[in-house]
Amino acid sequence: MSERGLAEAANRPPISASEMRALEAEAIGSGRATGLALMERAATGVVAGIETAWPGFLATPRRVVILAGPGNNGGDAFAVARLLADAGHDVSVWELGDPRRLPEDAAENRRRWLARGGVAALDEPGVPAALAEAARADLVIDGLFGIGLSRPIEGPAAALIEGLDALDPAPRVVAIDIPSGVAADSGEALGGRALHADLCVTFHAPKPAHLAPKGAAWMDRVLVADIGLHDDGAAGR
Repeated sequence: MSERGLAEAANRPPISASEMRALEAEAIGSGRATGLALMERAATGVVAGIETAWPGFLATPRRVVILAGPGNNGGDAFAVARLLADAGHDVSVWELGDPRRLPEDAAENRRRWLARGGVAALDEPGVPAALAEAARADLVIDGLFGIGLSRPIEGPAAALIEGLDALDPAPRVVAIDIPSGVAADSGEALGGRALHADLCVTFHAPKPAHLAPKGAAWMDRVLVADIGLHDDGAAGR
Protein backbone atom coordinates (compact mmCIF):
# COMPACT_ATOMS: atom_id res chain seq x y z
CA MET A 1 0.00 0.00 0.00
CA SER A 2 1.27 3.46 -0.87
CA GLU A 3 1.63 6.31 1.59
CA ARG A 4 -1.68 7.67 0.25
CA GLY A 5 -3.44 4.43 1.13
CA LEU A 6 -3.65 3.41 -2.53
CA ALA A 7 -2.64 0.24 -4.34
CA GLU A 8 -2.73 -0.96 -7.92
CA ALA A 9 -5.72 -3.26 -8.38
CA ALA A 10 -3.60 -6.07 -9.79
CA ASN A 11 -1.78 -6.33 -6.46
CA ARG A 12 -4.92 -7.05 -4.41
CA PRO A 13 -7.27 -10.09 -4.46
CA PRO A 14 -10.79 -9.22 -5.62
CA ILE A 15 -14.06 -9.45 -3.72
CA SER A 16 -17.58 -9.54 -5.11
CA ALA A 17 -20.07 -6.69 -4.98
CA SER A 18 -22.14 -8.55 -2.39
CA GLU A 19 -19.08 -9.13 -0.22
CA MET A 20 -18.26 -5.44 -0.39
CA ARG A 21 -21.79 -4.46 0.61
CA ALA A 22 -21.64 -6.89 3.53
CA LEU A 23 -18.38 -5.35 4.75
CA GLU A 24 -19.89 -1.90 4.57
CA ALA A 25 -23.02 -3.00 6.39
CA GLU A 26 -20.96 -4.66 9.12
CA ALA A 27 -18.87 -1.52 9.63
CA ILE A 28 -22.00 0.60 9.99
CA GLY A 29 -23.94 -1.93 12.04
CA SER A 30 -21.09 -2.40 14.49
CA GLY A 31 -20.83 1.33 15.06
CA ARG A 32 -17.28 1.48 13.68
CA ALA A 33 -18.36 3.91 10.98
CA THR A 34 -21.29 5.99 9.79
CA GLY A 35 -22.44 6.08 6.22
CA LEU A 36 -21.32 9.69 5.95
CA ALA A 37 -17.86 8.84 7.25
CA LEU A 38 -17.60 6.11 4.64
CA MET A 39 -18.53 8.48 1.83
CA GLU A 40 -16.02 11.05 3.04
CA ARG A 41 -13.26 8.42 3.05
CA ALA A 42 -14.28 7.31 -0.42
CA ALA A 43 -14.21 10.88 -1.74
CA THR A 44 -10.82 11.50 -0.16
CA GLY A 45 -9.58 8.32 -1.82
CA VAL A 46 -10.79 9.49 -5.23
CA VAL A 47 -8.94 12.81 -4.90
CA ALA A 48 -5.81 11.01 -3.70
CA GLY A 49 -6.12 8.66 -6.67
CA ILE A 50 -6.19 11.58 -9.09
CA GLU A 51 -3.11 13.09 -7.47
CA THR A 52 -1.33 9.73 -7.64
CA ALA A 53 -2.25 8.98 -11.25
CA TRP A 54 -1.38 12.46 -12.53
CA PRO A 55 1.10 14.15 -10.17
CA GLY A 56 0.68 17.91 -10.22
CA PHE A 57 -2.56 17.84 -12.21
CA LEU A 58 -4.63 19.22 -9.34
CA ALA A 59 -1.98 21.77 -8.42
CA THR A 60 -3.50 24.03 -11.10
CA PRO A 61 -7.15 25.11 -10.90
CA ARG A 62 -9.18 22.87 -13.19
CA ARG A 63 -12.63 22.83 -14.73
CA VAL A 64 -14.37 19.77 -13.33
CA VAL A 65 -17.71 18.24 -14.26
CA ILE A 66 -19.21 15.92 -11.63
CA LEU A 67 -21.86 13.38 -12.63
CA ALA A 68 -23.88 12.31 -9.60
CA GLY A 69 -26.20 9.32 -9.84
CA PRO A 70 -29.35 8.36 -7.93
CA GLY A 71 -27.66 6.15 -5.30
CA ASN A 72 -24.74 6.10 -2.90
CA ASN A 73 -22.29 6.43 -5.80
CA GLY A 74 -23.91 9.82 -6.32
CA GLY A 75 -23.36 10.60 -2.64
CA ASP A 76 -19.66 9.92 -3.12
CA ALA A 77 -19.73 12.22 -6.15
CA PHE A 78 -21.23 15.11 -4.18
CA ALA A 79 -18.49 14.67 -1.57
CA VAL A 80 -15.80 14.70 -4.28
CA ALA A 81 -17.35 17.87 -5.70
CA ARG A 82 -17.07 19.59 -2.33
CA LEU A 83 -13.45 18.52 -1.79
CA LEU A 84 -12.39 19.72 -5.24
CA ALA A 85 -14.28 23.02 -4.96
CA ASP A 86 -12.75 23.66 -1.55
CA ALA A 87 -9.33 23.10 -3.16
CA GLY A 88 -10.00 25.91 -5.64
CA HIS A 89 -11.27 24.06 -8.70
CA ASP A 90 -14.18 25.24 -10.86
CA VAL A 91 -16.75 22.51 -10.23
CA SER A 92 -20.16 21.95 -11.80
CA VAL A 93 -22.45 19.13 -10.72
CA TRP A 94 -25.05 17.35 -12.83
CA GLU A 95 -27.43 14.97 -11.08
CA LEU A 96 -29.42 12.09 -12.50
CA GLY A 97 -32.82 11.19 -11.09
CA ASP A 98 -35.15 12.62 -8.47
CA PRO A 99 -33.11 13.99 -5.54
CA ARG A 100 -36.05 13.29 -3.22
CA ARG A 101 -35.37 9.58 -3.70
CA LEU A 102 -31.69 9.65 -2.77
CA PRO A 103 -30.57 7.39 0.10
CA GLU A 104 -30.23 9.30 3.37
CA ASP A 105 -26.44 9.66 3.40
CA ALA A 106 -26.28 10.58 -0.27
CA ALA A 107 -29.00 13.19 0.31
CA GLU A 108 -26.98 14.67 3.18
CA ASN A 109 -23.91 14.96 0.95
CA ARG A 110 -26.08 16.65 -1.65
CA ARG A 111 -27.21 19.17 0.99
CA ARG A 112 -23.61 19.77 2.00
CA TRP A 113 -22.70 20.42 -1.63
CA LEU A 114 -25.65 22.82 -2.07
CA ALA A 115 -24.18 24.93 0.70
CA ARG A 116 -21.13 25.28 -1.58
CA GLY A 117 -22.45 25.21 -5.15
CA GLY A 118 -25.33 24.45 -7.47
CA VAL A 119 -26.77 21.38 -9.16
CA ALA A 120 -28.17 20.96 -12.67
CA ALA A 121 -30.61 18.25 -13.70
CA LEU A 122 -29.28 15.54 -15.99
CA ASP A 123 -32.59 15.04 -17.74
CA GLU A 124 -33.14 14.76 -21.48
CA PRO A 125 -33.11 18.55 -22.11
CA GLY A 126 -30.01 18.90 -19.92
CA VAL A 127 -27.80 16.39 -21.74
CA PRO A 128 -26.57 18.78 -24.50
CA ALA A 129 -25.60 21.41 -21.92
CA ALA A 130 -23.84 18.79 -19.79
CA LEU A 131 -21.90 17.59 -22.83
CA ALA A 132 -20.98 21.17 -23.74
CA GLU A 133 -19.58 21.69 -20.23
CA ALA A 134 -17.72 18.38 -20.38
CA ALA A 135 -16.16 19.37 -23.71
CA ARG A 136 -14.63 22.42 -22.00
CA ALA A 137 -13.65 20.57 -18.84
CA ASP A 138 -10.28 19.19 -17.81
CA LEU A 139 -11.80 16.42 -15.72
CA VAL A 140 -15.07 14.49 -15.53
CA ILE A 141 -15.94 12.51 -12.40
CA ASP A 142 -18.25 9.57 -13.13
CA GLY A 143 -20.42 8.97 -10.09
CA LEU A 144 -23.53 7.88 -11.98
CA PHE A 145 -23.75 4.16 -11.20
CA GLY A 146 -21.69 1.98 -8.89
CA ILE A 147 -21.18 -1.71 -8.20
CA GLY A 148 -24.90 -2.31 -7.59
CA LEU A 149 -25.89 -1.73 -11.23
CA SER A 150 -27.68 -4.78 -12.66
CA ARG A 151 -29.33 -3.56 -15.86
CA PRO A 152 -28.39 -1.61 -18.98
CA ILE A 153 -28.24 2.17 -18.73
CA GLU A 154 -31.06 3.92 -20.57
CA GLY A 155 -32.50 7.38 -21.11
CA PRO A 156 -30.52 10.58 -20.50
CA ALA A 157 -27.62 8.72 -18.87
CA ALA A 158 -27.21 6.56 -21.97
CA ALA A 159 -27.26 9.61 -24.23
CA LEU A 160 -24.72 11.33 -22.00
CA ILE A 161 -22.36 8.36 -21.99
CA GLU A 162 -22.52 8.06 -25.77
CA GLY A 163 -21.78 11.75 -26.12
CA LEU A 164 -18.92 11.72 -23.62
CA ASP A 165 -17.22 8.81 -25.35
CA ALA A 166 -17.42 10.72 -28.64
CA LEU A 167 -15.74 13.92 -27.38
CA ASP A 168 -12.52 14.78 -29.19
CA PRO A 169 -10.47 16.08 -27.52
CA ALA A 170 -11.81 14.41 -24.43
CA PRO A 171 -11.40 15.40 -20.79
CA ARG A 172 -9.85 12.96 -18.36
CA VAL A 173 -12.54 10.71 -16.91
CA VAL A 174 -12.30 9.30 -13.39
CA ALA A 175 -14.80 6.65 -12.31
CA ILE A 176 -15.86 6.33 -8.70
CA ASP A 177 -15.69 2.61 -7.80
CA ILE A 178 -16.44 1.35 -11.33
CA PRO A 179 -17.19 2.89 -14.73
CA SER A 180 -20.91 3.42 -15.14
CA GLY A 181 -22.42 0.55 -17.10
CA VAL A 182 -19.89 -2.12 -16.13
CA ALA A 183 -21.15 -5.09 -14.11
CA ALA A 184 -18.95 -5.38 -11.03
CA ASP A 185 -18.80 -9.17 -10.87
CA SER A 186 -18.24 -9.93 -14.55
CA GLY A 187 -16.77 -6.91 -16.31
CA GLU A 188 -19.55 -7.01 -18.89
CA ALA A 189 -20.80 -3.71 -20.24
CA LEU A 190 -24.52 -4.11 -19.54
CA GLY A 191 -26.36 -3.64 -22.80
CA GLY A 192 -23.00 -3.09 -24.49
CA ARG A 193 -22.72 0.47 -23.16
CA ALA A 194 -20.41 1.90 -20.49
CA LEU A 195 -18.40 5.05 -19.91
CA HIS A 196 -14.70 4.56 -20.52
CA ALA A 197 -12.54 5.80 -17.64
CA ASP A 198 -8.92 6.89 -17.78
CA LEU A 199 -8.77 6.14 -14.06
CA CYS A 200 -11.01 4.16 -11.75
CA VAL A 201 -10.68 4.45 -7.97
CA THR A 202 -12.34 1.59 -6.15
CA PHE A 203 -12.52 0.91 -2.43
CA HIS A 204 -11.03 -1.69 -0.06
CA ALA A 205 -10.38 -4.29 -2.79
CA PRO A 206 -10.82 -4.64 -6.53
CA LYS A 207 -14.01 -6.21 -7.76
CA PRO A 208 -13.84 -9.00 -10.36
CA ALA A 209 -14.57 -6.52 -13.16
CA HIS A 210 -11.46 -4.52 -12.38
CA LEU A 211 -9.25 -7.50 -13.16
CA ALA A 212 -11.31 -9.21 -15.89
CA PRO A 213 -10.26 -8.63 -19.52
CA LYS A 214 -13.79 -7.49 -20.40
CA GLY A 215 -13.75 -4.95 -17.62
CA ALA A 216 -10.23 -3.76 -18.38
CA ALA A 217 -11.44 -2.57 -21.77
CA TRP A 218 -13.41 0.16 -19.97
CA MET A 219 -10.70 1.48 -17.66
CA ASP A 220 -7.07 2.31 -18.31
CA ARG A 221 -5.89 2.21 -14.70
CA VAL A 222 -7.46 1.03 -11.45
CA LEU A 223 -6.34 2.16 -8.00
CA VAL A 224 -7.69 0.70 -4.77
CA ALA A 225 -8.21 3.13 -1.90
CA ASP A 226 -7.79 1.69 1.58
CA ILE A 227 -10.74 3.05 3.51
CA GLY A 228 -10.42 1.04 6.68
CA LEU A 229 -12.54 -2.07 6.19
CA HIS A 230 -9.86 -4.39 7.52
CA ASP A 231 -10.05 -6.38 10.72
CA ASP A 232 -8.09 -3.86 12.75
CA GLY A 233 -11.10 -1.99 14.07
CA ALA A 234 -10.55 1.07 11.91
CA ALA A 235 -13.53 2.88 10.51
CA GLY A 236 -14.21 2.33 6.84
CA ARG A 237 -16.50 2.88 3.90
